[in-house]
Amino acid sequence: MSTPGQVAIIVGGASGIGWATARLMAGRGDTVIIADLDGHAASTRAAELGGNAAGHQVEVTDEGGMRALFDTVTADHGPIGIVVDCAGISRPGTIADLSLADWKATVDVCLTGAFLTVKEAARTMRDGGSIVLVASLNGRQPGVGMSAYCSAKAGVLMLTEVAAMELAPRGIRVNAVNPGFVHTPLTYGATLVPGLVDEYIENTPLGRAGTPEDVAGTIGFLTSATAGWMTGAAVDLNGGAHTMRYPDIVQRVADMTASGNDN
Repeated sequence: MSTPGQVAIIVGGASGIGWATARLMAGRGDTVIIADLDGHAASTRAAELGGNAAGHQVEVTDEGGMRALFDTVTADHGPIGIVVDCAGISRPGTIADLSLADWKATVDVCLTGAFLTVKEAARTMRDGGSIVLVASLNGRQPGVGMSAYCSAKAGVLMLTEVAAMELAPRGIRVNAVNPGFVHTPLTYGATLVPGLVDEYIENTPLGRAGTPEDVAGTIGFLTSATAGWMTGAAVDLNGGAHTMRYPDIVQRVADMTASGNDN
């Protein structure tokens, strides 16, 4: 069961896992604040939810913007009870070839953005609240060409544990979820590489990709009273993919390029 009527901020809430989470929380009676880089999409999604839902534009790596978001939500809606960070990007490339700009962009959004989310949540949210960070299968499973994303998501898992320790005296729980391959705008590019999604699924014991609703359901549990004794945890939600092998994205892309050159 959840405590109804909480104020919930969903960072990266206008699409994919974030949007599925926003719908779930609105359905259980929470006041949902959708914060997203795409401010128009955030406002549109909030209008779809109706009620007291609101949309805000925010750049997750902008400390001033994040601070203003949390202050505005508190002033407009009251104490924040739930914060979920779903923002993320990925810039694949082998270590030898990955540009510093792509490394920084990935780490900034995935790890620094998570840090700023937790920082502002710790400053503004009510005691007894709940924070969930969306990490990744790649936080614990390496993949060729995924150095920036894997490193950032592994950092998110350690950030989760440290935050859980620091915020426990206030009764604020901090947990993470590790999705495997889920069909979202972030993973759309993978569907354009022949055989790549099939390889993901071949290495997933349950034999299917995940859905945003799969992940939202777990986030809903983590932010509920049922998980009231759970903090500092990372839930593997990947159909068992963490027990097997991660696809070789670089080789799949190389094969696609070679095939294109042969035509």
